[in-house]
Amino acid sequence: MDGSLASSDPGPSFAKPPGSSGDSGPCASRSSGPGPEVEVRALVSMAGGLYPLARAEALRGLAAVVEKVGTSGGAVECCYGCAVELLRDEDQSIRLAAVRLIGLCAEKFAGREEVSGIGNGDQMDLIFLQLSSTARDMCMQVRIEAFNGLAKMQRVSEGVLLQSLSKKVIRTDTGSGSICKANKLPPKLIFPCAAGIFAHGIEDEFYQVRIAACKTLGALAKFSGQYAQKALDLLMDMMNDDTEAVRLQTLQTLFNMATYGYLSVQEKHMHMFLATLIDANAIVRNAARKILGLVNLPKLQMFRSALDGLITSLEKNPEEQDIYSILFSIGKNHGSFSANVAKHLAKEISTAPNGELILDKHRIQALLIVSISAPVSADKHKKLDIPSVIFSHAIPLLGRISSALGEDIIKDLSYLCHPSGMPFAEKGLMSGEGGRSEFWSVETMRGTHALIEKTRKETNCSDEVLIMGSMRLMLETVEETWAMRESCGIEEIRTILRTCKEEVKVFAIKSSGSTGAFLSFLCDYLDAIRCIVEIRQLIQLENSYAIGPTSLDILLEKLDTYVRRMKCCYTGLNRELEVQVLELVLLANLFRLSKFGVCSKLMLDKLHWIINQLDGLCADGSCEFSDFSNTVKQTFDANVIDGTLVVDICNFLKIFRLKPAKDFGMLNAASAVLQVLGNNSENPLPYICGLPVGVSFDISLSNISGHDRIWIRMNSGQSIQHAFLELSCFEGNDEVKSCSTVIPFYATPLACSFVLRVCLVIECPSGSICTHYEEHGGPRDSVVQLCDELNVYLVSTDTECKN
Repeated sequence: MDGSLASSDPGPSFAKPPGSSGDSGPCASRSSGPGPEVEVRALVSMAGGLYPLARAEALRGLAAVVEKVGTSGGAVECCYGCAVELLRDEDQSIRLAAVRLIGLCAEKFAGREEVSGIGNGDQMDLIFLQLSSTARDMCMQVRIEAFNGLAKMQRVSEGVLLQSLSKKVIRTDTGSGSICKANKLPPKLIFPCAAGIFAHGIEDEFYQVRIAACKTLGALAKFSGQYAQKALDLLMDMMNDDTEAVRLQTLQTLFNMATYGYLSVQEKHMHMFLATLIDANAIVRNAARKILGLVNLPKLQMFRSALDGLITSLEKNPEEQDIYSILFSIGKNHGSFSANVAKHLAKEISTAPNGELILDKHRIQALLIVSISAPVSADKHKKLDIPSVIFSHAIPLLGRISSALGEDIIKDLSYLCHPSGMPFAEKGLMSGEGGRSEFWSVETMRGTHALIEKTRKETNCSDEVLIMGSMRLMLETVEETWAMRESCGIEEIRTILRTCKEEVKVFAIKSSGSTGAFLSFLCDYLDAIRCIVEIRQLIQLENSYAIGPTSLDILLEKLDTYVRRMKCCYTGLNRELEVQVLELVLLANLFRLSKFGVCSKLMLDKLHWIINQLDGLCADGSCEFSDFSNTVKQTFDANVIDGTLVVDICNFLKIFRLKPAKDFGMLNAASAVLQVLGNNSENPLPYICGLPVGVSFDISLSNISGHDRIWIRMNSGQSIQHAFLELSCFEGNDEVKSCSTVIPFYATPLACSFVLRVCLVIECPSGSICTHYEEHGGPRDSVVQLCDELNVYLVSTDTECKN
């Protein structure tokens, strides 16, 4: 069959060996002038020589000429004709070079047709058939090069393409624009050249050939939808290949087809995709997910099968967070199906007991992401009503998976700021009775999308807007959690608060400036609320107080630390936030009063100072003096007996209410960086036992004013030493200032080595939560750490200490 084609190939007349009596092709007509024609004539002459190495080298030379010449002129035709003559040479290196040359000529012919706008389908089909005839060559390299050449084809008739997939010869009608109708050979002799070449290619014994056939299957899919669908069946078989490289190339081919819209998955193919989602190879799983994120799934059952497969993959490999972005893409591509999932999920949420731990389940997280993708889907002509409970649960989830979703998806989710009460939500989603409607219409969201984009461009704060909206909703959740403290168990409330803090910390990782400071403040706020809940339970349970440290003492100290940080380490607090912080300070002091049972003069002075501060903030009416603060003030004025305040803390706890601020202002967080360069456990600093040792520190302070008192605290065993830092020695401004200094530590122990724990602390202003006073030149008031403790390693050089 192939021999018939080679001997009867109707190649052009210029394909005759040069030098024959009938040589009058285009190369001859231009032999007198300079240019590539001269090189072509010389190389064509060498290609007709006796020695195989010379013929192969001549073909490679012709290939170099074709690469550098343009599409016009007759040089390409000469090279193509020479390659066709040698396509059946006995030497495999010559056949290999001929196949490569034909592939290059095909690219030039296609470029010529693009420029002129006039196509010659017969010629491109003929080249396709000629390359197909070598796809079953005895040489592996020739087979690979044949498939590579086929992949470069720019246009092929559908009949030829379909024949390449079918081993059975397809009969065509030569009178209706059939393939190669202008050629001398009838279709029955030409078509068998391409019959089933891909069926043979994907079953080849060499995996390199199978990879080349796989690439070509995908590259040719752009010419025919019918071909693409039939090629998909072959590609699905290749996903079971024993060689991992072949499976990966198959997935890459499917991904390319899906990217350009040539891939149409059918129900019979779903099982293969679902199997690759749980493949042992992470690269295979990732490739399969990307394909699912692009393809169209025509049936709801196929859509749900894809979701189930992705959820199973997420449960087995929770570290592969990119699954969330794929879930969003699938939902966005199938808006109607996503809306269906949202409605079923809303029913599941409503039946869950108190929504307990619902966001900790991978399945719920995945379905939420799919549900919120519906409003940005392409189903514009359909009305998609998404239950509002979906959005209220999805917004807190975004913090945990924002890094996995990516910036583009986060921008698509800007509409989620609407239910959070953002200022640009002018078209309120309200029902006729004045309350929030049960469903948010997609059309309503799209109506304000342009306004959201305008606001984002003008303010350049899309991330901040999304964060603030999410945090407002989260604070509402915290407020509701506090309100149900009587009906819910302590573990349930603690879990909700801990989950909220985890969400804040995820947002804080990528935030800086004022937004980062606000998120840091919010972490301290949530920690303080959690301590209050736990202290409240202990106070109600304990009827007596044990001697020595108890869990209540530890919680009280933690609460003091959190509220002290909120009071001392943040600047830019508006009045509403200051009032809330002072009320937490007041409550912390009342807890201590309940702990000891009596109130000293120091405690009374502190309570008096806090109440006066609250009075001053609320004096002009801009802030509300809460029932809690008013009750404490009245009790303070009426129940002081002989310098002792007689109170019942449980009564105050019943009155205390959480009312998170709605306006957070522009916060700045005080922080510090402390470094000892070149010191670690393997490179300690030397010292002499009993003598002071100087330690060199590099210190950087952020948002520290000239009125703040900063100390460096050094601790080794029972020895604690404070050294005051003169801010005048620092370079920079209030935003960032730094210096390098050497500070001696005096209490070096009589030991071979020791570890010095060092940190920077800021002194709190007098009258806050002052629980102790330092002696020996240390801070006069309570302090708050500005950085984590740093370990400084020291080793003795004193031989007596070592002995």
